[in-house]
Amino acid sequence: MKALIADQKLVTELFRMDEAIEVMRRALVLLQEGEVIMPLRSMLFLPVGERVMGLMPSYAGELEAVGVKVVAAFPVNAGTEYDTHQGVVLFFDTEHGLLRAVVDATSITAIRTAAVSGVATDLLARPDAGDLALIGAGTQAHTHLQAMRCVRAVRRVRVFSLPAEEAVAFAERESRLTGLKVEVAASAAEAVAGADLICTVTTATEPVLRGDWVSPGAHVNAVGAYTPATRELDSQLVAAARLYADRRESLLNEAGEFLIPKREGLIGDEHIVGEVGEVLVGKAPGRTSPDDITLFKSLGIAIEDLASARYVYEKAQERGVGVWVDIGGRHFGRSVEA
Repeated sequence: MKALIADQKLVTELFRMDEAIEVMRRALVLLQEGEVIMPLRSMLFLPVGERVMGLMPSYAGELEAVGVKVVAAFPVNAGTEYDTHQGVVLFFDTEHGLLRAVVDATSITAIRTAAVSGVATDLLARPDAGDLALIGAGTQAHTHLQAMRCVRAVRRVRVFSLPAEEAVAFAERESRLTGLKVEVAASAAEAVAGADLICTVTTATEPVLRGDWVSPGAHVNAVGAYTPATRELDSQLVAAARLYADRRESLLNEAGEFLIPKREGLIGDEHIVGEVGEVLVGKAPGRTSPDDITLFKSLGIAIEDLASARYVYEKAQERGVGVWVDIGGRHFGRSVEA
């Protein structure tokens, strides 16, 4: 049985952001419909600096898919030629357990993470939102700019990052790609002043965005931090915002943005308004006022990776592209000649 090997180039060609947003929208609905089995990810913390290996398994009945993402999250790669996320997504069918695809996880993670933020922004941001601030200038800044433009008419973009050279390079590159004038801000506070769309996409472990900088009515996608001890937002902002999760269980166990202000006694579990999927199916309310500050805390969940790999596999089949190799398949003793 032939399996697809999909590299970064192929994933980028087949998994366009507008399509990815719809794939993620459906994946989050499947989670609400009970079609998904998904334990919390297992995290192996290496004893050398900020280096983590994550295992993220999931099953989706409607997709007839089961699989796992194996990802190495190495923030130390920031500013180098290597992305901070390295790995693969393995997609197996549920009929015979056959491996159907091995998909590059760097590109999948980059696209699907921003696509989920796109779904959240579409649901929670004000309809007229279009003043975008990006805190961070790496891969996720690039894909989040794409996602925000898919769901809102972005009219202004500001970026702040350290070192400043990264923000300058990002602004020059994205200005060429998008036709928008991407402005470089001298500070995070300057970047978000008056912004109604804010994406924090950094490798920071301490807050880079503070509540008193954020204007009423803004929507925030907090993306970079993914452990109980790290966060990009201060407690004041989280306490003031209407808080949404990709999955409640993940937020309660993995999100420093939530767990730290909870330990400080500022918020409790009831502060979580709902999951993005719950808003999609009408189980949780969205924005209630133009002045609400809405906050989507993104952690990334395995069903997003599995749905993405399944989609890439189907598109590759349809177009007859990609590298296909024989992996596994028939009974070993009957398939190998003596």
